[in-house]
Amino acid sequence: ARPPTSPCAAPRSAPPPLARMAREAGFRVTVIDPRAAFATRERFPSADEVVVGWPDEALGRAALGPHSYIVMLLHDEKFDVPALLPALASDACYVGVLGSRRTHARRLDQLRGHGVGEAALARLRAPIGLDLGGREPAEIAISILAEMLAVRYGRTTGRPPPPGGDR
Repeated sequence: ARPPTSPCAAPRSAPPPLARMAREAGFRVTVIDPRAAFATRERFPSADEVVVGWPDEALGRAALGPHSYIVMLLHDEKFDVPALLPALASDACYVGVLGSRRTHARRLDQLRGHGVGEAALARLRAPIGLDLGGREPAEIAISILAEMLAVRYGRTTGRPPPPGGDR
């Protein structure tokens, strides 16, 4: 079986641990960053490929398919929306993006303005990752990888609250 692929457009702090953990979980990892100083083998030694380039252009050229998991950790709307256009036009089984719910609402409006339909928008996982409560880079990476693995294995990502509790 072909290994799942994970292009990661990622100039944030979580990418090095996420790249390492995703690789250990059997994903083929590609890191995309427009900044040559950050898109280096030294920073991402476990990545299969490190691409210096604009995420929208790199994703537009990538062979994205049903085994692709796209992780957007750009945290900048001027990069998010252009990069999400080829991601959502693909057959990728997972497209996740960093950002608050408020940021995500604005992003959805911008994507609609680019003609992205509701079915494609419904595929977008934002905020990315399971809500585990962590804030450290490794904790964020674990939450993202946990969501990716849930998708990979056809599991739901929610769990009912304990009796008498709420989340």
